[in-house]
Amino acid sequence: MSTQKPSRLREAILETAEGMHRAGIMDSPTFRKITLRHLGSDAPPTATPISGDEIRNVREQAHLSQAALARYLNLTVGYVSQLERGTKQAKGPALALLNVIRRKGIKAIQ
Repeated sequence: MSTQKPSRLREAILETAEGMHRAGIMDSPTFRKITLRHLGSDAPPTATPISGDEIRNVREQAHLSQAALARYLNLTVGYVSQLERGTKQAKGPALALLNVIRRKGIKAIQ
């Protein structure tokens, strides 16, 4: 694993963002978005991975069919089936929504 020194541009962007945040010019969500984008591999994970069994449990606790869950997540039924079987791993927005549903229930995204 190589360790690269942060570029001067990246350092300048982060320093400027920190100053704007401290001065109240930039709100906290925007500041976090900028820092996460520029931290790269140093950024903390944003969503906990979820197994196929956990996805099936989430769906069953919400009393949803695979088709209904697919519609909520804007995915295909086949993809939801692959997630539950473990042949695919949820990523990006689907993973984020599944984590929200797991923590707060389906009502959180209805």
